[in-house]
Order: sequence, then structure tokens, then C-alpha cells
Amino acid sequence: MKDIIAIMFGLGLVANAGLFLIQAIKIYKAKSSKGLSTMTFAGFSLLQIIGILHGFFQKDYYLLSGMAASLLACGTVTILSIIYREKK
Repeated sequence: MKDIIAIMFGLGLVANAGLFLIQAIKIYKAKSSKGLSTMTFAGFSLLQIIGILHGFFQKDYYLLSGMAASLLACGTVTILSIIYREKK
């Protein structure tokens, strides 16, 4: 049962990455990050880095891989939000 929950958790993190990916696609298509908080997504990215490190040290590879996928997607949102932020 523990392994099943671990797999479901890892898949949930991958699904979480998919949600970030939707935002990244929206920013890229619009070429604008208007209304998006870059600081929020940068904070999410930092938390995911901590999650990756925790997964590594705990040898929880489901957590590590899910957080890595989330970091890739969330980091993309963060970078795109910087590239396409509104010029004042």
C-alpha cells in the first residue's frame, strides 16, 4: 500500500507540472506575462528545489522525479514571465 501511495504521489507531482505547463504555453502564445506574479513562481521554483533535495537525501525518487518535472515546468513559467514582462 505504501508503494501505491508513493506512485500516486509522484504522478500527482507530474500532473502538477502539467498545470504549470499550461501557464507557460499561455504566456508564450500571448508574448505577455501581464497579471502574473514572477515572485510567486520564483518562490514555487525555490520550494521545488528544496523538495528535490529532500527527495534525494531521503532516497525518495518518486518525490525527486515529480519535483524535478514541476521545477522544469514552473521554471519555464518563471523565465517566460521575466522575458515577456510588461515594459513600463
